[in-house]
Amino acid sequence: MPEHSAGLSASLAWCARIGAETPRPGFGDTALVWELLASVAAVDLSLARMLEPHLDALAILDQAGLGDVATSLDGIGASADSTWGVFAAEGPGQKVTAEHSASGWQLSGVKPWCSLAGTLSHALVTAHTEVGRRLFAVDLRDRGVVASAGPWVSRGLSDIVSAPVTFTAVPAIPIGDDGWYLQRPGFAWGGVGVAACWWGGTVGLARTLYAASEAREPDQIGLAHLGAVDIAVESARLALAATALIVDGAAKPADRPSVTAKRVRSIVVAAAETTLEHVNHGMGPLPLVADDAHARRVADLQIYLRQHHAERDEAALGRALLEAGGAPW
Repeated sequence: MPEHSAGLSASLAWCARIGAETPRPGFGDTALVWELLASVAAVDLSLARMLEPHLDALAILDQAGLGDVATSLDGIGASADSTWGVFAAEGPGQKVTAEHSASGWQLSGVKPWCSLAGTLSHALVTAHTEVGRRLFAVDLRDRGVVASAGPWVSRGLSDIVSAPVTFTAVPAIPIGDDGWYLQRPGFAWGGVGVAACWWGGTVGLARTLYAASEAREPDQIGLAHLGAVDIAVESARLALAATALIVDGAAKPADRPSVTAKRVRSIVVAAAETTLEHVNHGMGPLPLVADDAHARRVADLQIYLRQHHAERDEAALGRALLEAGGAPW
């Protein structure tokens, strides 16, 4: 695993190598995939933030029957060495449309929240067709792609610039039919892969608190902080482990992917925010100002967690429960 100081190019090249060796979720090794993401995140959340969408893109392509990227996506210069992002965010006044002509598909418009668009080689991008939303693969090195440098003043994940991208008649290859990207079970499971990264970052914080507790005998308040963190971290781990079994078809209910994913993501976020609070209260300001790795991990995790939309995502879970029907407990 590259050092944090290795730079984006070296880190992304490492992601490409790991992606070629990592199994895809849903085929018996989902726990292994999420353990990989969590293990990386426990050391370097920034690196995990690069690896997770790359693995997600490869899984999406595999689900679409395009696992041999060099052959199926040769038209956009993709290869085994390609580095991938997944750009599916929508924003007010920003929209990417897809038009088909005799020469093929082309994307035009503005897509918000495109992480590392100026550094990655390729991306899977959602765009609006005449029928609905559809997923497309594009070459980010095409001259019709302009990646904005900002605004990006984030103190957390500061090297993972997530800013708008403008597409102008960019050649694109469709991945699945209209609506396929959002309707497939893999969409929900990809969101849990992100939660595995959140959990890994949480483990990194918990280890810092544990090491401090070993180094200096804590008082009753310190012991309470450590116990609360253990409960939070272990609860989230159990939720992720149970979900991995569901994804692999070894446990029920695999027919409620949206409910399951929303639930476990919220469980992990609650554990992470609980851990942040107890670590901050238990350790005070010193590590935040004197320990570079700890201060960076705190800032990285806080911004990464905001991929979860807090109460809005909890409301979405409530809605999904009612729509699924039947009390789940």
